[in-house]
Amino acid sequence: MTPTPVLRMRGIGKSFPGVRALDGVSLSVGEGEVVALLGENGAGKSTLMNILAGVFKDYEGEIEVGGEVVSIHSPRDAQRHGIAMIHQELNLVPELSIADNIFLGQERLLLDRRTADRTAAELLRGLGLDLAPRRLIKQCKIAERQLIEVAKALSLNVRVLVMDEPTSALADAEVHRLHQVIRDLTGRGVAVVYISHRLEELEEIADRVVVLRDGAYIGERVMRDATRDVLIQMMVGRPLGEMFPRAGGGSSGEVLLEVDGLSVPGDAATGRTALRDISLTVRRGEIVGVAGLMGAGRSELLETLFGVHRPAAGTVSLGGVPYRPRSPQRAIRRGVALVAEDRKAQSLVLGNTVAFNASLSSLGRFLRLGTVDRGRENAAVAEQVEELRVKTPGLRFTVGNLSGGNQQKVVLAKWLLTSPDLILMDEPTRGIDVGAKAEIHALMSSLAASGKGVLVASSELPELLAMCDRILVLCEGRITAAFARGSASQEAILEAAMARQQVIATESGT
Repeated sequence: MTPTPVLRMRGIGKSFPGVRALDGVSLSVGEGEVVALLGENGAGKSTLMNILAGVFKDYEGEIEVGGEVVSIHSPRDAQRHGIAMIHQELNLVPELSIADNIFLGQERLLLDRRTADRTAAELLRGLGLDLAPRRLIKQCKIAERQLIEVAKALSLNVRVLVMDEPTSALADAEVHRLHQVIRDLTGRGVAVVYISHRLEELEEIADRVVVLRDGAYIGERVMRDATRDVLIQMMVGRPLGEMFPRAGGGSSGEVLLEVDGLSVPGDAATGRTALRDISLTVRRGEIVGVAGLMGAGRSELLETLFGVHRPAAGTVSLGGVPYRPRSPQRAIRRGVALVAEDRKAQSLVLGNTVAFNASLSSLGRFLRLGTVDRGRENAAVAEQVEELRVKTPGLRFTVGNLSGGNQQKVVLAKWLLTSPDLILMDEPTRGIDVGAKAEIHALMSSLAASGKGVLVASSELPELLAMCDRILVLCEGRITAAFARGSASQEAILEAAMARQQVIATESGT
């Protein structure tokens, strides 16, 4: 039985200077239905939903909500018609509290602090978050902020909920919790539009799939009848090779990174997880994964090795030589690179160019008589851009206007220009499409094959299981398990991720 349509978008078109972003796209979502909206970065998914949410006020076509044609030219218009959107780029004010952000625009509640705090706490608990409502957003982790965005949307009386990459920073346990929230909403008749690059989760949550490519409607499928291969071919317009191209394990090369008894104090003010007695090794030619739930310490481990946090105890060596990670500058000099979790806030200067960002960490190699040799700089950047297949109009194009996948490739280009030996990757494929994801997986394999060491933290367990030679599991800042390639399962990793002490060991060392 086809559900009663709550939302219809007909013939939606949108142009930007020099770009036709959408061309006659139509979409409908029924009462209590979850429709997945798929497409590569730049396909027009976010543009279509930003029109629905009132972010873009000028567009072609017609929008109907509850059987009535409506005019949506501002976020307030969208809210008045019961439309809420959780944006991929988190729309929170860092200097305000969690409660203030949840009820921003709902001044009636904000005037009553006690009610606002109590309601915010209830919304957070429903999402499995035990956070003080008066805590500042800037003190929250990326994954916590993503769930706070969900709470913000749930605080409204929604008829249509748009979720743009809501699980990109979440580990599997948080994803399952969010999916339960969605089921509760659809059970009450809410229509959900769900944008995600994680095809495996759509099998669990989506009823129908609509595919866009290059701003045009390509087709739709009932989810239970769709295969991943068919959906990928619809998205990219061609058969895609292996998502995970790493067929075998890495070489048993010499030890590149050795960590023994590393401990780092936590910080309640910033929400930083303490690390306790961490010991691990990474060999040349090896990809080592780091798994764990939100707040387990994955980012803190990589950031510490990059010199962002000062260790309180333990030793680290690189290539057999003692290494004291005191600053990112020292890390770069020692051949360490960090692809950070939040590329927009931590890795890129969004208002500047591709060339500026790509050469930012390696300017020293282009100096001649105290000035930067722009010819050599541009040639080196152009080589990386071509090699990584960055889709950009030119090196002087503003990096903030690129798609997420191409921004991530610019981040990778920046670090590859430093000629690192050890590459630390924190959620390297977060929020990027299947095509770019496959390219980054291929790059990881290539780096390992060339003798580099790769230490990668990811909330996507299929990615870790397919790409890594070994997987370490963190829980509350401790390593609770170490799995050799082929000996782990998603269930075993999750069990170790929820254990406070070491309960699983499938190899003699880490």
